[in-house]
Amino acid sequence: SRGSSYCFVCFQRKLLHTMALLKQAVRAANAMTPAGFLRTLAPAACRTLTAPAVRTEKIASPVLANTVLGEPMGKRNAGVSVLGCAIAMVAVGGCAQGIGQLFAALVVGMARNPSMKEDLFTYTLIGMGFLEFLAIVVILIAGLLLYSE
Repeated sequence: SRGSSYCFVCFQRKLLHTMALLKQAVRAANAMTPAGFLRTLAPAACRTLTAPAVRTEKIASPVLANTVLGEPMGKRNAGVSVLGCAIAMVAVGGCAQGIGQLFAALVVGMARNPSMKEDLFTYTLIGMGFLEFLAIVVILIAGLLLYSE
């Protein structure tokens, strides 16, 4: 069986390994110039503050300059449209869950009051019509997302 000394030995090894890595990082940081060290540690937003560079020329994007409304772009990202379609199709599962809850409520309502059987069934069909309409709209939007550029 492993005692508490095993855990201490593992901790001690990990601590020594971490200290060795820190020593290597300090040596590498000391070997760099201060500006190089700052560039490696500073995030991209702060880099502009450390070494400002003024651009005088205006960069025109060739993709945005010649685009016409409705014209397909040069590169089609098919994976993004499939991902959007899949995310939209999650709502169809919500519609199916709503239909299940609707008929569960119908069964409970008919068990509590059998004399209102016809009225409850009418209300259930109206609710199911709304849910089916929602499911059809979601499927149409998913298809639109799938086949859009």
